Amino acid sequence: MTGHGLDLLDDPIATELLASRLPAHLAYTWSDGTPRVVPIWFHWTGTDVVMGTPPRAPKLRALHDGDIVCVSVDSSDWPYHVLSIRGPVTVTTVDGVVPEYVVAAKRYFGEQQGADWVAQLPADVQMSRVAVRPTWVSLIDFDTRMPSALSA
Repeated sequence: MTGHGLDLLDDPIATELLASRLPAHLAYTWSDGTPRVVPIWFHWTGTDVVMGTPPRAPKLRALHDGDIVCVSVDSSDWPYHVLSIRGPVTVTTVDGVVPEYVVAAKRYFGEQQGADWVAQLPADVQMSRVAVRPTWVSLIDFDTRMPSALSA
C-alpha cells in the first residue's frame, strides 16, 4: 500500500529523510515542455521545502511562482525510502545568502565546514529562494508502504 497525504510529513521515515544529508531531486517542466530533474540541497522549514540557488541558475528560467513541481528525497540503501512532495513553487531573489541555504550547508557539511562554505561566498552575493509548499505527499518504505504496482 502506498501512503499519500500531508500527514505523512510527520511520519518518522519522512522526518528522517527531511533531516538527512541526502540531496533532494527537484522535478519541473522546462520552457519547451520537457521534464527536468536536478539534485539540490534543501531545508525543510516545517511548512516548505526551501532551496537556495544562484539567480542565474538555468532552472530559474523555467520556474515561475505557482508552477507545480515535485521534490523527491530518497535513500540509497535497501529497503529504499522515498518521500515525494508536490506543490506550488515560490521564487524570490534576496540580497545575501538565503537563510535556509546556510542551515542546509551546515547539515550537509557539518557545522564548521558549512559555515566556512557560506563564508567563502562573495559579500555582495544574491541568491534565489525556491520554496515548495506541499499540497500532495507520498511515502514509500518498502515495508508498510509499497509502490502501487506492487500493492495487492
